[in-house]
Amino acid sequence: MNAPTLSSTEFSRWSQPGSSRVPFWAYTDAQLYQRELEKIFYGAHWCYVGLEAEIPNVGDYRLSHVGERQVLMVRDRVAPKDRGADHGIRVVENRCAHRGVRFCQTQQGNARSFVCPYHQWTYKLNGDLAGLPFKDGVKEGDCTNGGMPEGFDLKDHGLTKLRVGILHGLVFATFSEDTEPLEDYLGPNVMPWLDRIFKGPEGAKKLTLLGYNRQRIPGNWKLMMENIKDPYHPGLLHTWFVTFGLWRADQKSRMVMDAQGRHAVMISRRNEGGSNAAVTEGVTSFKANMTLHDDRLLDVVPEPWWRVADPSSPGSDIMPTVTMITLFPSLIIQQQVNSLSTRHIVPRGQGEFDFVWTHFGFADDTPEMTQRRLRQANLFGPAGFVSADDGEVIEFSQDGFEQAGESGATLCELGGTGTEMTEHMVTETLIRSMYVYWRKVMAV
Repeated sequence: MNAPTLSSTEFSRWSQPGSSRVPFWAYTDAQLYQRELEKIFYGAHWCYVGLEAEIPNVGDYRLSHVGERQVLMVRDRVAPKDRGADHGIRVVENRCAHRGVRFCQTQQGNARSFVCPYHQWTYKLNGDLAGLPFKDGVKEGDCTNGGMPEGFDLKDHGLTKLRVGILHGLVFATFSEDTEPLEDYLGPNVMPWLDRIFKGPEGAKKLTLLGYNRQRIPGNWKLMMENIKDPYHPGLLHTWFVTFGLWRADQKSRMVMDAQGRHAVMISRRNEGGSNAAVTEGVTSFKANMTLHDDRLLDVVPEPWWRVADPSSPGSDIMPTVTMITLFPSLIIQQQVNSLSTRHIVPRGQGEFDFVWTHFGFADDTPEMTQRRLRQANLFGPAGFVSADDGEVIEFSQDGFEQAGESGATLCELGGTGTEMTEHMVTETLIRSMYVYWRKVMAV
C-alpha cells in the first residue's frame, strides 16, 4: 500500500508543535524526498564519500555517492611545488558532459584518465576535458566535414566538480559553493570526538582498510540517522548489548550535539552486563543464561586514545568504550570497543537506502589488534549479531508508516520534548534536535 503523495503546498503543514511528533508522510512522500535531495544532499551540506586510505596512489579511484548521484573519489597528480597545500583528492560526478553517460562502471581501480565508452570523450583525473574525437571535424579533400562549433572550448565542458573537504583522512564533498568550511560545519562540540579517534594523543593516525559490507535496507534514509541517535533502543532491542553490557541504560553515558542539532555523539562506557533489575526486569531481549562458545568476541583491550578529559569534571578523565557519531546527513562513525568503521547512508528513494560499512584500523596496530577489530566487527554489518536487528526494525517501521498513510505520527518524547544535551541515555533528545534542524532546512 503506497502512501498518498502530498502537493508542494502541503509541506508547510506539521500538525504538532515542536519536533517530537514526526508525521508519517515525512518518511513516505515522494515529492518531499525529492526536496530532501535538493536541499540537503545537493544543497549546503558536507556529504561523506570515503577515506583517503581507499585511494593511496595517483590514479586510484573509487565510486561513491552524494545522495543518489554517483561520484568518483580520485587521487590526482599534484605538482611538487603544490604538495602540502593541495591534498590531490578530487570528487567528480560520474556523468559525461557530452550525453550524460555514467562513464565509469568499475567500483574501484587505477586510471591515467577517464574515457566515456559512448563517444570516447576523455577527462583528466581532475575532471577537466582533455580531448574528444573529431573536435575539428574530418578533412575530405579541401573540405572539413563536421566538428564542434567555432568557439568550443575544452575547459568549458569538463565533468561536474564537487568541493572537497578532508578531515583526519575522512573525505567529504558538496555540490554547493555556499557550504561553510568543514570544521565549522561539524562544530566545536563534535570535533573533539573526531579528534579522539583519528588524531589521538600522539597526533594524526594513518588508517588501514580492513574490509567492506554493503546492504540495502527498505526504509527511509532518516530512520538510520534516527537509529544511531537513539540510546533508548540498544538495551531493549539488542540481546547482545543488554546481556553482555556493551550498551545499556545502567552505564555512564553522555549525549552530545552540535549547536544546530544536526550532528551528534552518543558516548558510553561498558559495564560487565549481567542482571540488573533496573534495566533487565521484563526485558525479553535479556538472556541471563546466554554464554559464548568463543569468548574472543568480547576480548576487549583498552587503547590509549580512549582516554579523554571529562568536561563535566575538570582534571579527571573518562574512558568511553562506545562512541557513535552521526554527521548529518550521510555518515555514522562507530567505535564499539575495539571495532572501528564508517557507515555511509546512500538514499535510493523515499523508502529505501543503501548502507555501506567501511571497517578500518590503524597502521601501527599489532596483528593481534587487527584480528581483534575484525572479530568484533562481526557484531555489525548486514548479518551482524547486533546490526541485523536494526535493519529489520527499520523495515518494520517503514511498513507501519506506509500502512497508516499520512494519518499518524511518531512519538519521540522520552526525556520530555526538549533538545538539550544529557548525561544519560534514557532520552530521545538527539532525534528531536535533528528534526528541529530538518524542519528549518525543509521549511516544513
